[in-house]
Amino acid sequence: MSGGVPKRGILSRVLRGPRPEAVPRLAGRACTLVGLVDIAAGVFPRFRHSRMHALAEVLPGSFGPFAAALSLSAGVLLLLLAHGLRRRKRRAWRAAVALLPLGALAQFGYRHSFAGVLISLALLAPLLRHRDQFAALPDPRSRWRALANFVLMSAGSVLLGLVVVSAHPGRTVGDPSLADRLSHVLYGLFGAEGPVDYRGTTSWTVAFSLGALGLLTAVTTVYLAFRPEHPAARLTPDDEARLRDLLARHGGRDSLGHFALRRDKAVVFSPSGKAAVTYRVVSGVMLASGDPIGDVEAWPGAIERFMDEARRHSWTPAVMGCSETGAEVWTRETGLDALELGDEAVVDVADFSLAGRAMRNVRQMVKRIERAGYETRVRRVADLGDAELDRVRRAAEDWRGTDTERGFSMALGRIGDPADGDCLIATAHRADGAPGEYGDLKAILHFVPWGTDGVSLDLMRRDRSADPGMNELLIVAALQAAPRLGIARVSLNFAMFRAALARGEKIGAGPVLRAWRGLLVFLSRWFQIESLYKFNAKFRPRWEPRFVVYRASADLPRLGLAAMQAEGFVTLPRPRLLRRRATPRPPCPHQDPNPTTA
Repeated sequence: MSGGVPKRGILSRVLRGPRPEAVPRLAGRACTLVGLVDIAAGVFPRFRHSRMHALAEVLPGSFGPFAAALSLSAGVLLLLLAHGLRRRKRRAWRAAVALLPLGALAQFGYRHSFAGVLISLALLAPLLRHRDQFAALPDPRSRWRALANFVLMSAGSVLLGLVVVSAHPGRTVGDPSLADRLSHVLYGLFGAEGPVDYRGTTSWTVAFSLGALGLLTAVTTVYLAFRPEHPAARLTPDDEARLRDLLARHGGRDSLGHFALRRDKAVVFSPSGKAAVTYRVVSGVMLASGDPIGDVEAWPGAIERFMDEARRHSWTPAVMGCSETGAEVWTRETGLDALELGDEAVVDVADFSLAGRAMRNVRQMVKRIERAGYETRVRRVADLGDAELDRVRRAAEDWRGTDTERGFSMALGRIGDPADGDCLIATAHRADGAPGEYGDLKAILHFVPWGTDGVSLDLMRRDRSADPGMNELLIVAALQAAPRLGIARVSLNFAMFRAALARGEKIGAGPVLRAWRGLLVFLSRWFQIESLYKFNAKFRPRWEPRFVVYRASADLPRLGLAAMQAEGFVTLPRPRLLRRRATPRPPCPHQDPNPTTA
């Protein structure tokens, strides 16, 4: 037989249906299509009488010609359901399995559409047949998500309501203004009559549609506010003890290792227990940071457990800030891709000196501040008394530049914990000034251990009334005190896109590189990109590349948003009534939002 596919082969392929792994994606697309058709049928009166609506008559879940309000509600719910189906969520599958038979009954009972029943059952069949593809467990959640639902649903209801109110130009009495239409929408969401009048039964259609949108917003918000909580996993004392044991043996390999002890992270261990990966789930992204902890030979086992956990919950796996070795292991073991994210500034204590022309600016600044009456102290946390440690905690909390706690990949999230006695604190004091609320304390730097001979910068805080240059003063003090404390290397801030900034300002840089650098400089108005690079470069460090590991290029925008949420740059305020009750924890100060001298 010549080329081509036999008819029997095509028929058997159709009867077999889609591949099992493709069912969640196809089911999500089908729900999206039906939801959009339902919304269009409920909003636009002409759509319900158009030829396109003949197709909507046989689509499951479409109730357009009989009740616009029900059609709108069904469309919105189906759009929400589609996302869960694409992510293979078990609860979304249960909702779809319950919805499709109801859609079939509606097709037959209200429309007498036998074709609609067949299509509903045809879509239901692969869902039942491939139910094992919808095994993803629920995401960690807490009641504050009710606020996010209320804000988003309210905004969507107002916009959709404006479309509903404006979709009947030939039936309105007079020519209502935009303010009148907006007032009509707001009244209608609460079930009240607004200022816009319609001829005939259109007023009832609009009123029921707006009321349905308001009811849908209220019901979903109440459900999210009062459903049982499943808060994000926390690092248990046993997990922390096991991680500390791994760090004691292998902590010198990665400068970010100690940050794995953040207590708002979860952890998975390799089968042998010799390696671990810590992570946090943010907006469906399973976000790890730094390299795995422990023996490099056991990393593949921990990475496999990490990927298994991501598959169980249908989370998007990603790693922020891993080293070159870590990126090689991650990509080799998982098939993920890696992209250079920036560079970490590491200063070798033996090579550091304030002498020379390259260090003139730092040298002059330090001398000027010392002449102004400031002195420094560099000590281990264990060497501070309780009273002084309490002052340091309170000062670090009050000197934070924003109300939002920032930091994830290079922030420990606490200061002065008894278990962190090896951490380093550098403090600046005004020797000739009047004591303030925190005595003569004016600035703080906190470092976490990096193996037995290194430290990694955790946070920088200073009194805003102090003279500029406090951070430079304390970094120099820490580097000069390092030999006495047995420290040979100091990791400073992470500079994102450092290579692009450095190469883009050199002579001979191409137009693409210059344009990329220009964009980074523009974004530096809101994010610490150029300022961190220039601040780090003052100390003549060596640059260690850091990478982001991701599944697909399409995941990068979502990964970027999740990383910004984790680092505290994108936040959602939590009202007091919706906040999760928890035992009070010590303040969680992170990095100074402005590490420069300004």
